[in-house]
Amino acid sequence: MMPEFLDASTVQYLQAAALLLIGLYGIVARSHLLRKLMAMNILQVAVIVFFIALSTKSGATVPVVPADAVDIDPAAYVNPLPHALMLTAIVVSVSTTGVALALLIRIRRRYGTLNESALLDRLRE
Repeated sequence: MMPEFLDASTVQYLQAAALLLIGLYGIVARSHLLRKLMAMNILQVAVIVFFIALSTKSGATVPVVPADAVDIDPAAYVNPLPHALMLTAIVVSVSTTGVALALLIRIRRRYGTLNESALLDRLRE
């Protein structure tokens, strides 16, 4: 049994915050570029989870209005815009990851490593 202050939306916000902190830690603390890319993806997932959690409504339904509806209460429907924007964010995230992976492959082939400090040393030579 969960405590009263931990309703579903609070748990989603806490999950988003935890993912955000994990992603930030991975970007700042890791020196391997592939691990930084994975941390960036975790950070992107945190933002998507946060926006989806922000747009949920308790007791709301999908915004499909029947043709014979007379009295329509807009508060009874979920706003589809945040969900559509998050689908776009997912597409951008996948595209960004693909380009970043291609760049990491090129860096690895050219310099033989993906370690940030080793790359900086080789670039200074």
